[in-house]
Amino acid sequence: MTGREYPARPLVGIGVIVLRQGAVLLVRRGQAPAMGEWSLPGGAQELGETAEAAARRELAEETGLAVGDLHLVGYFDSIHRDEEGRIRFHYTILDFAAAYASGDARAGSDVAELVWAPVAALGPFGLRVQALTMIARAGAILA
Repeated sequence: MTGREYPARPLVGIGVIVLRQGAVLLVRRGQAPAMGEWSLPGGAQELGETAEAAARRELAEETGLAVGDLHLVGYFDSIHRDEEGRIRFHYTILDFAAAYASGDARAGSDVAELVWAPVAALGPFGLRVQALTMIARAGAILA
């Protein structure tokens, strides 16, 4: 167990919605709890780290990108149960939005691959409803 599995209390997760000319940056997870799934870049906040610092660190680790202003979009809970119904993972996720500035995104850290996906055509990526909601909110905030 990593300490993230079967936690005693929820952990704080951070997501970053990077928008560029009608597209959003998505990553395919290379590790549990969502291995193989497409999602927003992000990960766990570390002790002593601000939420914004965690967002910037996770974005850099997973995509190699740095961004300017971050805007808090919202939050949701991601709870994963095992076959016996016990809570295996529980994250309260804070999502931030940022406009793309420059640089080439590359898969790093625990990311299997990444893509700039058209916001108008996200169906094939199988994103969770929470991610779709946050992407829509981010578009409104950054408009």
